[in-house]
Amino acid sequence: MATKTSEKTPHTLCIDIGGTGLKVMLLDAVGKPLTDRLRTPTPEQPTPASVLVALDTLKEQVPAFDRVAVGFPGVVKRGIVYTAANLHPKWVEFHLQTELEKRWKRPVRVANDAAVQGYAAIEGNGVEMILTLGTGLGSAIYTDGRLCPGLELAHHPWRKGKTYEDFLGRRGFKKHGAKKWNKLLVQAIEQTASTFNWDFLYIGGGNAKEINFKVSKNIKVISNQDGLLGGVALWKHNP
Repeated sequence: MATKTSEKTPHTLCIDIGGTGLKVMLLDAVGKPLTDRLRTPTPEQPTPASVLVALDTLKEQVPAFDRVAVGFPGVVKRGIVYTAANLHPKWVEFHLQTELEKRWKRPVRVANDAAVQGYAAIEGNGVEMILTLGTGLGSAIYTDGRLCPGLELAHHPWRKGKTYEDFLGRRGFKKHGAKKWNKLLVQAIEQTASTFNWDFLYIGGGNAKEINFKVSKNIKVISNQDGLLGGVALWKHNP
């Protein structure tokens, strides 16, 4: 693992918890990576206990840090997890922020993973939205740079009694194939534009690479690594 030195502190350990992988990276105060991205598979039984043990192992592979930023795939408010559809029911009402602060003796901030990724991309002007295409479907919306917490578009009913995530998550991609998945994604984008009247849309996540249509000028496909790079921005917005 490459490790770079930086006097720009505080150093932030950024964590991205996903349905298939756990990723960490150390960043300096301006968001410059100090290590490579480290990844390990999400445990088969992704309970809080098993995921925390896996994060402990990843943490030991990075240099010292001053604070922690975590992106979690579900609704998060005040550091408490309220939904975890692609992990395990034991996460519901789990105080992840408090638990990590006790465990690692460092200050921690936790937010929805799409929200963290969006923090790395947004300009802070008008209504901006992010959709992340991965194991599930992540979403977040901001007004003049301020996050509206709790949006969970993935589980809203959409077509034929099924949700957005049923069609656009990883299972939907495998079921429908790339051509139909892209067609459905175009329809979903149009629906979000009509519903939320966003000025700019960002699309991220591991399956964003599967997009095969040309996006309009107010839509941008962003790097999946933004899910980690947004950790410093999370602290900026939630000091």
